[in-house]
Amino acid sequence: MASAGHDQDSDDLVTLVCSELNCSNLDEIPDEFDAIIISAAVINHLPSNLAHKVLKIEANRNRLVEESSYFRGLLSGSFSESGLDPISIHWNVESFASVLRIIYGCQVEISSDNFVPLYEAALFFGVDKILVKCKLWLAEVTSFKGLQSPQLCLYGLTHIWKYGLEHANDFILQHCTSYLARNFTWALSFNSYTDVPYELLCSCTQHPDLTVDSEKQLCDAILLWLSANTTKSDNWNSDKLCHKIRTSLLPLWFIAGKRRCRFFSKFVDVAIGAILNPARHPCTTFTEIFREGDLSHLRVRLTKYTQKVDISGCPQITAEIFVLSLFPPCSADSMFKKIIDKSSISPANNSVGGFQIHRELGRMLNFEAVEELDISNCPSFSLDLAIDCFCQSFPSLQTLKAAYFIKFNIKRLCQLVQKFPLLTNIDLTLDVSPVIPAKVSITASSSVLAQEKSTASSYVYNCHFTASLPYKSRPFLSNIKRLTLEGQTDISDSDLFIISEVCPSLSYINIKGCTSVSDHGISTMILKCKMLKSILACDTSFGNQSVLALCPGLSNETTKSGKHLQLMASKLLTLHIGGCHEITGNVLSELMSALDNLRSLCLREIQLVDDALYRLSGASLEMLDVSDTKVSYAALYHVICRNPNLISLKARGCRHLLLLESETKERKLCNPSCAPEELYLKLGKSCKLQEIELGWGFSFISLGALKPAIRTLRTLVVGLGGSLGPDGLKLLPSFCPMLDSLILYFQVISDSAIIYIMKTLPYLQILALCYCFGGISPLCFKFGMPNLRILRLERVTPWMTNEALATLTENCPNLVKLSLIGCTLLDCEAQGIISSGWPGLTVLLLEECGEITKNGVRSLLDCHALEDLTIRHTGPGIPRNFIIFAASKLPMLRKISLDICDAKDGDYDLPSFADRCFLSTVKIARCKLQKSTVEIRNLEPHRSPFHKETLVLVWNSEKLARTVVKERL
Repeated sequence: MASAGHDQDSDDLVTLVCSELNCSNLDEIPDEFDAIIISAAVINHLPSNLAHKVLKIEANRNRLVEESSYFRGLLSGSFSESGLDPISIHWNVESFASVLRIIYGCQVEISSDNFVPLYEAALFFGVDKILVKCKLWLAEVTSFKGLQSPQLCLYGLTHIWKYGLEHANDFILQHCTSYLARNFTWALSFNSYTDVPYELLCSCTQHPDLTVDSEKQLCDAILLWLSANTTKSDNWNSDKLCHKIRTSLLPLWFIAGKRRCRFFSKFVDVAIGAILNPARHPCTTFTEIFREGDLSHLRVRLTKYTQKVDISGCPQITAEIFVLSLFPPCSADSMFKKIIDKSSISPANNSVGGFQIHRELGRMLNFEAVEELDISNCPSFSLDLAIDCFCQSFPSLQTLKAAYFIKFNIKRLCQLVQKFPLLTNIDLTLDVSPVIPAKVSITASSSVLAQEKSTASSYVYNCHFTASLPYKSRPFLSNIKRLTLEGQTDISDSDLFIISEVCPSLSYINIKGCTSVSDHGISTMILKCKMLKSILACDTSFGNQSVLALCPGLSNETTKSGKHLQLMASKLLTLHIGGCHEITGNVLSELMSALDNLRSLCLREIQLVDDALYRLSGASLEMLDVSDTKVSYAALYHVICRNPNLISLKARGCRHLLLLESETKERKLCNPSCAPEELYLKLGKSCKLQEIELGWGFSFISLGALKPAIRTLRTLVVGLGGSLGPDGLKLLPSFCPMLDSLILYFQVISDSAIIYIMKTLPYLQILALCYCFGGISPLCFKFGMPNLRILRLERVTPWMTNEALATLTENCPNLVKLSLIGCTLLDCEAQGIISSGWPGLTVLLLEECGEITKNGVRSLLDCHALEDLTIRHTGPGIPRNFIIFAASKLPMLRKISLDICDAKDGDYDLPSFADRCFLSTVKIARCKLQKSTVEIRNLEPHRSPFHKETLVLVWNSEKLARTVVKERL
């Protein structure tokens, strides 16, 4: 900056008068307009936001000429203004002041708010210093290494891009487009996303750095933008945007559900065909696909900025297709050409592709930013082939979600943790077996071991694997902190031992439904994993030994409370042991007394819980599940008083909540009197609930007491014994406007109440009306509910006809799960109505629904994305080979439930390991005929079907378990 004395030299000073008014003569500026008069020496002290309309400033003539081409021409040229003083400038006062600050060497902070006016002023006044500063700022904020720049919001980015478009500034356009492409997921979090200009969105979808979690996310974003801009008159082409979507990489359920989308329907049929062919014939189609030449539509979008990769729910994506995305395009083309050539020579050898890919590992690209990979529910995906490729391309992987991989055993788990040293979270969830020994009465059981394939492929690829996995002889340590093994019935005690050896940092374990592990195995794991803070072990053999592992100071005979030093139980944050009946009451109570920091507790179906709840020592509980227990009001009241942070309470099926007295001595000591209303008043005053499940004792009055606590409620379940009533239902929209899940069992309902709910709960996604009284009519479903995703109508719509069902498809077009029970008027045409109205269904239950399957099952199989199918008592027309046929036609089908009553030939063929495809569970119910109690003379006795038994087939990685149970599962 020049010295103050130099700036004060009168020969070098010139007065500049900047005004936003369009006045050619300074005398024309009205007196009432506020003006500020300063010298250049104090310009740095000007506020950044000037409220003045006129700025008069004395500036150094030489400095202006030196820094600005505009003033150079104006003050040193032959213009008449060169001798004028003052000089009038028509410009935004704040922008001009910022220009002068920079000219005088002062610091000016550039932001998305002032970038455009500053850049525009720099161009007009010819100040190169400002142009360089603006370009450096834009380059810096748009190359931010994090998720997004803290200095740039979507609105500011769009504003800058529009300026660049208007002035054909490629520098601005390129940087803005690149930034939006890299941070596309971030942009979706803004409400202003739908205001992004069409040209910018198009440029972004074509950009090589477009970074999305999945192709589904991109498709959702494009369809959201198109829907929001339908009424605008801008000249945009929806097909051009939709063509940018790689439909071959979309989840099957998602693309099937878009059949009725106005923008996307024309692409659906071709896309479904492209998905089903590889899913049904992976070996044949694989070669055909690569013979086509152009493979760009099969490349998963991976960039150096990608942090999450999600291909879940895509049956068409094989390991070979996914690995294609890990190679440079030229390398991938040449590699797969070799695979095709070798496959032509030896078409029976399925190992060629995997072997060739393994040889090319060194040419794979490295995506260091990828931290999360979701390959759940991909039936054609071979994890064995992909593991080596993943560790080469995703060295920073921390989270792997691989749900519904039946063949994933402990050996592969050890291989994973060895090859991915940074891996901390693995999800290997399976469907929980319906055969839980404590819940069913088993009459017969057997098992068949899986026959291991001894093909060349196993040895060609895995020869190095067995040699590199010496986990038995030389255990290695991993960084795994979270491990989900839910439903893994083949996990044994020895597997838990291995897990505890290789995962010493384990803090979260989910073994829900792992019925093959014993109490001893669980306790051994707990003793070895000293950092465990979350244990989810519902429906397992978790018992007294496991409790003693958590509380080493206890013994089986312990009945007295005491101080426990450094107990693992005191560190637990989550303990879910619902359905674990091997824990005795005294031991459970002692365990509760040690849970000082517990946040989530599930004691579902455990009967002796009152004493345990009184002994619960912590005050940080956020979730409590005591469903189907003998808990009393007093015990619940005691817990609620101590835990004001409770956000989820599940107490459905608790008959003892009706009792006002309890025999528990702790109740009399802790709370000698507690009326049911006090419980709900306390909940209403102290908690902010997001989820609540209640039944016995819950009433319309209780809902009023809960009002302050349920403003943010998202899920409400009212079960048997509750009496909410139509009047209570009508209060829900005003009491809990954010409700997105409403499930009612055995409630009194009415047309007016259900209609009011449908009209006034815009966020409702789940609606279940099960065994309710009072009756509803077709009028209830003549109102649009586009957000509804799950609908259960169980014995509440006996009037349901084909026409009413068609109306339901029109008004609830986006269902993915549907359950209909007791719709006896439906016939065969209902199949076509369901498959055409809800082609994206993943779960379908039809029971006692007229004669839907009287002539067989045809149109229902057009719901290509079905994962769970139940058809019972819907007409005796289902062919003998239906289970095997459905598994071959529906690539996502994991569970199927049928009834012998519907079998056309009186029985069904059962699938073997080879032809089960993706099936993991088959349930076949059998009925016996029971004579009617009323017999009319001269007429044959009426015999109605009565459930006898259920045959359950469950596959895991080792065997097929066949079980016959008395219950109807």
